[in-house]
Amino acid sequence: MAAGQVFNFTHAMYHLCDDVTQRLEVFRHIRMSQVAVTFAQTRSRVSHGMQAKLTPLRFENGSLVTRRRGRSWTVQRLFCGEQEMLYILTFYLPRFLQHDFREKMITVLHELYHISPSFNGDIRRLEGRYHVHSHSQKEYDRQMGDLVDEYLRTGPEREMYEFLRHDYRSLKLRHGGVVGMKVPIPKLIPMDGTRLPRSA
Repeated sequence: MAAGQVFNFTHAMYHLCDDVTQRLEVFRHIRMSQVAVTFAQTRSRVSHGMQAKLTPLRFENGSLVTRRRGRSWTVQRLFCGEQEMLYILTFYLPRFLQHDFREKMITVLHELYHISPSFNGDIRRLEGRYHVHSHSQKEYDRQMGDLVDEYLRTGPEREMYEFLRHDYRSLKLRHGGVVGMKVPIPKLIPMDGTRLPRSA
């Protein structure tokens, strides 16, 4: 993207994620056409706090319905044109961009790894009690670091990931602005047709 052109963060991130899924076998099951890449704004520019999150749009084993508190629930479905989305991948700006390049890459792969190998709208469920990050977040991120190294060894074009070498301020100064797609997180809907209260 040329200097002076407003930087579309979610567009750039989508293409980075798509490149990762094509180069690394462990991510080949992911179809980025069904992953909505979005951003949310944080109130401050401090680096601590949530950097990104993956929101699955199905329940366990890809089901559209789950049972909670003795009731059946479904989730609002999200479409981009005629294509239904199965996941929402959200990055928190400017917070996410305040970290160093390697940590940002680890975060990207960390969130992609949460996608179920079945690509059915559910998360990857690991064995044991800690089914999201296994028994150790530190070990999980170490594995993601190894995958970052593997990705870079495949020789991707620098323009795919170069934007992650900048913080929010430098991207904004270089391009005159940072924009992207925002998507509200879909709500749970009880099967009797009434909405889940905000406080629940």
